[in-house]
Amino acid sequence: MRLRRRKCIPSCASNRRVDEDELYWDGKKHDEDSAWSLNSTHIISKLAQCFTNAMVGPRTWIGGMFSRSGNKRYGSGKFLGYTLSPTQEQRLQTLQERLGVPFDETRLDHQEALRSLWDAAFPDVKLKGLISEQWKDMGWQGANPSTDFRGCGFISLENLLFFAKTYRVPFQRLLSKQGGKRAAWEYPFAVAGINVTFMLIHMLDLYSAKPKCLPGLNFVKILEEDEDAFDVLYCIAFAMLDAQWLAMHASYMEFNEVLQATRTQLERELSLEDVHRMQDLPAHNLLYQ
Repeated sequence: MRLRRRKCIPSCASNRRVDEDELYWDGKKHDEDSAWSLNSTHIISKLAQCFTNAMVGPRTWIGGMFSRSGNKRYGSGKFLGYTLSPTQEQRLQTLQERLGVPFDETRLDHQEALRSLWDAAFPDVKLKGLISEQWKDMGWQGANPSTDFRGCGFISLENLLFFAKTYRVPFQRLLSKQGGKRAAWEYPFAVAGINVTFMLIHMLDLYSAKPKCLPGLNFVKILEEDEDAFDVLYCIAFAMLDAQWLAMHASYMEFNEVLQATRTQLERELSLEDVHRMQDLPAHNLLYQ
């Protein structure tokens, strides 16, 4: 995950913070380069921490990266005159309500969803508790995965769970890093999944009353026909990220480049004239390889 020196957006950071971040990550890279030889558990923990800090720590860093890319090339502001149908408006509002639900480790339904994710990921391994070192095996930062949901909330867990239950084979392939020539320092699965959710939310402009970009508007049209469109797109995006990772022969310092390449490809595919459902996306085939 290459952490470039980027300015944070004004609402969340000052120039002083940028300088501190640059100094921190320069030192971080030097320290980590000398520490990766310890053991695989240490590697996963450190790598997951880098991913999580990039997204749920200074959120402006990753948000700034996305705001400077992508949608401007696909007609941002060009489609403001488009009127949503009643069904499109209702389903978009429902999806936006999902975006506003934070993960709450005290809620029983959220606890059950977390347990269900474990059972789907490791059906033959009994989970010792919602706080357990076992979670690191899935690529969480630490023993308590709830701390990693700060950036995206409950929907990021819903996305992972949908992937695990609906497309079991590719989910297991990505979880266990099967196929292709893998890097010595792989991306942590679960935390990468949260990044995918975050990327999709901003790529589709889902925080707006109506998307102002062609990929976002085409997505809403698909959403009208398929209320699971966002979850399916998540699965496609995660599979695409892994394919990009392999094609780019990436390692942990290149994760952000891989994520950006994934976003760019998704924007292109969602802008195609003959895409009317998720199955029409060329990358949909990745879920059946």
